[in-house]
Amino acid sequence: MKISTRGQYGTRALLDLALHEGETLIPLKEIARRQQISLSYLEHLITPLITAGILRSTRGAHGGIRLVKSAREIKLSEVITLLEGPITPVDCANDAKACSRSDLCVTRDVWIELKTAINGVLESITLNDLVERHKQKGRPEAVMYFI
Repeated sequence: MKISTRGQYGTRALLDLALHEGETLIPLKEIARRQQISLSYLEHLITPLITAGILRSTRGAHGGIRLVKSAREIKLSEVITLLEGPITPVDCANDAKACSRSDLCVTRDVWIELKTAINGVLESITLNDLVERHKQKGRPEAVMYFI
């Protein structure tokens, strides 16, 4: 299982917003510039987050986006699921009917354990936890990632 750029960039954009929580609206252009994400790609990423009620968007000259929920309320499991879909290493871990051998398959048990562990980690981390981790790394304002 690999988290795609949808999950990675979406999480970075939300972290950027959480670092600026309390400010009114932040233009998407600013987030795209700070995070080095294509503006058009970022526009696609925020749509499911707006639909889910995590973000609010306002158009116009003074428009932008902001967090609707507190960073303490936003779990990474929710973000990744919204952007990536179900978090599962193999199909049979979600649906026993995906494989005719699932009743007898020992490896399916391993995949289910792996899925549970991954979900447990993502469920235990909030956006606020990422803000705190960011501060501990000594970079209180700008989030910059270089590839």
